[in-house]
Order: sequence, then C-alpha cells, then structure tokens
Amino acid sequence: MQKLRLRYAKRGRLRFTSHRDVARAFERALRRAGVPMAYSQGFSPHPKVSWIGAAPTGVASEAEYVEIQLAIRVDPETLRVELDAALPPGLDVLEAVEAGPGTLPERIEASRWRIELPGVDPVELAKAAEELLAREVVEVERLLKDGRRMIDARAAVVDLRVDSEVETTTTHVGDGPQPGLRCGILTAVVRQTTPTVRPDDVLSALRVVADLVPPVPAKASRLAQGRLDDSGDLTDPLAPDREATPPVLEAPR
Repeated sequence: MQKLRLRYAKRGRLRFTSHRDVARAFERALRRAGVPMAYSQGFSPHPKVSWIGAAPTGVASEAEYVEIQLAIRVDPETLRVELDAALPPGLDVLEAVEAGPGTLPERIEASRWRIELPGVDPVELAKAAEELLAREVVEVERLLKDGRRMIDARAAVVDLRVDSEVETTTTHVGDGPQPGLRCGILTAVVRQTTPTVRPDDVLSALRVVADLVPPVPAKASRLAQGRLDDSGDLTDPLAPDREATPPVLEAPR
C-alpha cells in the first residue's frame, strides 16, 4: 500500500459546507478520478481515509489535511491534479505528498487564523487583544455535545496580532452592501486543545475582556496548521514528507 497526505482548501461559499458534506464530496471525487483506494476489511468495507482536525462550518481554510491509503503506488502530483478536477469549485487540492515516518497529527499542534472584523477600529481591536493576552484565564460559554460548558479560551491563545487598517469595498450589512467600512484584521495563533478553541471563541473572549462586539459578522479563515517552533511560528507539517518522497512506480489511469 501507499499512504498519501493531502493539503486542501475550503474557499468561497464552500466554507459553509459541513465536514460531513466535505467528506462525502471527497469520496465521490476519489471514485470519479479512478483513484486506486485501499479498503478496510469486514462486512462493510470503506475506503481508508483519515481526516485531521477539520475547520468549523462557516470558516474558510487554506490548510486542511487528509490522509488516504492506496492499493498501488501512484504519482502524487498526477493524483492531485485529477482529484482536484473531480471536486467542486471551492474544494481545491493544493498539495499531495507520500507519507513519511510517524503520523500527521503528531506534526499539528496549532492553527493560524485570520479574522476579519468589518466596522471594528484596528486601534480598538489592538487594545482588546492586549487585554486578552494580559489575562491568565478568560472563560467563554460553548455549546458542546454534552450541553453548555464554560471553557478557558485564553489557555489556547498563543499570539494575537492586529494588521493595519483595511478599507473593505463591499461589506454586506442587513440586506444590502455598505462600502467603505473600516476593517480590523486579527491574526491569531491558537493551540488545538480539547475542546477545540475556535475563532468564534476568541471573539467571545474579546467581548468578555473588552466588550468588543463587531457590528457585522466576522469572517474567519485558517491560514496554516503545524507545530510551534521556538519563535512561536508554525512549521509545515508536510515538509518532512516532501523531502523524503520515494520514486513512483505507477500512475493512476
């Protein structure tokens, strides 16, 4: 067998797609592309696909990961192109590499998020971020499978940075576009804890510490995932695989 690791993006309107629907779309695309999948044993065999930390519904991402196991060896780039063509626009396969030693979850410790807050003054946003980082504990309420619980959002936040002011060209407020709103851009590095602290939890924490309430819904995108290095940056989880890809014997037909 051969194991491949894929990085894919969830863009545009597809950010509102649930993880279950994304998984179904991938399985259909694998069949259409003729990928020689390996299957589990037993009464109801299913393709060997392993998902790693899917982004929440409503959130875009440039760094989603999935592992697939194949029955024969293929060229990763050929598979990437054919699988990408079989997926709907907005689900885009960006990279495919053969898996090296270890597991992919071992290489993913945190995420970097970009959170756009139209109508929020960047100066006000920076003050709220400083206040959040100055706290040791900031609890927010989350609805989990076992009911509503208070979770410590601050414990997962590694870093918060506010970009320079951006003028939005078309921000929808109510039923119509309102051009020219000032937009604060928050870049957050967040550890992947249990339960997971999501971008909306970070915004809830800003509301708790600084009463920051965006006038319109925020737009969140995951920019990267990986392990934290000594400087607090994220390492590329596919880098070791990319450096040690063995030769390919056969490509998919």
